[in-house]
Amino acid sequence: MKYLKLLRPKHWAKNAFLFIPLFFAGQLFNLDKIVELIVAFISFSLVASSIYVINDYQDIEADKIHPVKCKRPLASGAVSKPAALVLFALCIIVGFALAWYVRPKFAFVVAIYFVINLFYSFGLKNISILDIIILAIGFVLRVKAGGVATEVAMSEWLMIMVFLLALFMAIAKRRDDVLIKLSSGQEMRKAAKGYNLDFMNVMLALVSAVIIVAYLMYTMAPETQQRFNTYRLYYTSLFVIGGLLRYLQITYVENNTGSPTKILYKDRFIQLTIFLWVLSFYVLIYLPTNVRFFE
Repeated sequence: MKYLKLLRPKHWAKNAFLFIPLFFAGQLFNLDKIVELIVAFISFSLVASSIYVINDYQDIEADKIHPVKCKRPLASGAVSKPAALVLFALCIIVGFALAWYVRPKFAFVVAIYFVINLFYSFGLKNISILDIIILAIGFVLRVKAGGVATEVAMSEWLMIMVFLLALFMAIAKRRDDVLIKLSSGQEMRKAAKGYNLDFMNVMLALVSAVIIVAYLMYTMAPETQQRFNTYRLYYTSLFVIGGLLRYLQITYVENNTGSPTKILYKDRFIQLTIFLWVLSFYVLIYLPTNVRFFE
């Protein structure tokens, strides 16, 4: 159990972004591609877990003084350093073997993700602003990997929206580190030296506004309306705005944004907005035109 905890399987939910290109391409029920994507998901999850292991290995001392991260297997001493390195190597070997099996080009995208995050773990995470940009790029690479694995083309709008949303969540997470610093006096991350509460609040407000405008532009773009054969895509912005406002409420009112994945698992309001957003696009993409409730 302690070794599984080190792999952070709860964070594998992030790798569901691999399924986004197939969903929007209208091929979600293509069995052959689904099988490929499941193997790709396992591959990406193992490689991502290897990064979590090496990141925890690098942050042992810092995690020991963190009120939550001190319970992680390496920081608490539940898993030894040599055992962690063996687990790291196994994840890389199996992960890349599966990636190559899926498609060499997919393995190349996974390798880019691995290298960027390896550099992140070994120092780039200590550079303010660059740290949150790299986290956002990680989600873009997940979407790219899903498209490559299934040979599905992706729109520029999709990549932009994923980047902006991931950037928004990364900023909220860093804001939580700033709050911990203010309350405990402990510096949780070196990158936190380049942040303060006012700056984080401004960045959150700025990015959330850009997300809403960009999403509305996406839904009203002629090429998007032509692709989905409807001009009423902007209705779905209700769920996007609702989800963003709830996340901002959690951030500003509840001061509880330490883990976006944890929020996704526990917050019913955000779960509902995501479900309704996915359902609305499912209706648009997969149901016959004459039964769509948008028309």
